[in-house]
Amino acid sequence: MPQPPTPHERLRFLADLAQKEARHLALTDARLFAQPFTEARARSLAQDIDLAERADAFVARFGRLQDTLGDKLIPRHLEALGEKTGAAIDNLDKAERLGWVPSTEDWMAMRKLRNQMIHEYIDDPNILANALQSGHEYVPTLVQVTNNILKDLEARGWRG
Repeated sequence: MPQPPTPHERLRFLADLAQKEARHLALTDARLFAQPFTEARARSLAQDIDLAERADAFVARFGRLQDTLGDKLIPRHLEALGEKTGAAIDNLDKAERLGWVPSTEDWMAMRKLRNQMIHEYIDDPNILANALQSGHEYVPTLVQVTNNILKDLEARGWRG
């Protein structure tokens, strides 16, 4: 019978996953935002299948990376450091204190934006365009958070 992964193996797996997700998000971001995402582009989604697929991929990858980092990697890393984990906001405050997350407040704004991108997708092209454009502006933050955590893991010899 296979043994369950050790906490450090799980942490390495999540770090590798976050790195891959950050790379995929950056690639999709570059393709979708080669030009600004305007209301006119949002209105064209029904006819432009390629653009619609890129927008869907962006929303999915944005949310997936944020979930991997906030709901999985940050709590596992905090546990590995001997920190008590709790509600997401408490974990994010600790991650901010440790220098992994630039701002808990910005993270919560990204979370709200993620939900808006998912739920407002079909209803209002103007809201969708603004949400996608705002999401694009947060991509460097998500990538930086990923890199901050990876660097911390490497410095501790927990990844390599």
